[in-house]
Amino acid sequence: MILYWKIFLAFFIPGILGYGGGPASIPLVENEVVKRYEWMSVQEFSEVLALANSLPGPIATKMAGYIGYEVGGIFGAVVGVFATVAPSLIIMIALLGVLYKYKDSPKVKRLTMYVRPVIAILLGLMAWRFFFESYDGIGIIHTIILVVASYVLIERVKVHPAFVIVGAFVYGGFLL
Repeated sequence: MILYWKIFLAFFIPGILGYGGGPASIPLVENEVVKRYEWMSVQEFSEVLALANSLPGPIATKMAGYIGYEVGGIFGAVVGVFATVAPSLIIMIALLGVLYKYKDSPKVKRLTMYVRPVIAILLGLMAWRFFFESYDGIGIIHTIILVVASYVLIERVKVHPAFVIVGAFVYGGFLL
């Protein structure tokens, strides 16, 4: 029972603090899963993140379902997904009237403006850590090839990121 409580907390807390949706909560989930509970290594978490990114739907719930299943089986997956959506569900039910009343408030708009750079910095730090983990794991040559190819395909050629992720999986499966 304690395990399921830990799974709940590992996804409920990032759900509360991850203002901005799934991408904003990814570094918080990583902190809980990798550092606090040590259920996964950074490399394993980055693989789960890549897999969750390649599938349709909200990234946070996919990660919660997968990690919850790995740690606690089917019930762990259910607990993880529920914990991910529970903060939003509770807040939306409790504060729907207040949110509707103040949706055009300058203070609310300013808060959103201040939060966005923080999210960008957290995502950048996570990408930086993933880069160095991959450098240690697969070497600099493969890391540079994957980074450059991903950048060119996504930013220049405009290939959908899901295809780039699948291509990286194939590259890693055959060459690594």
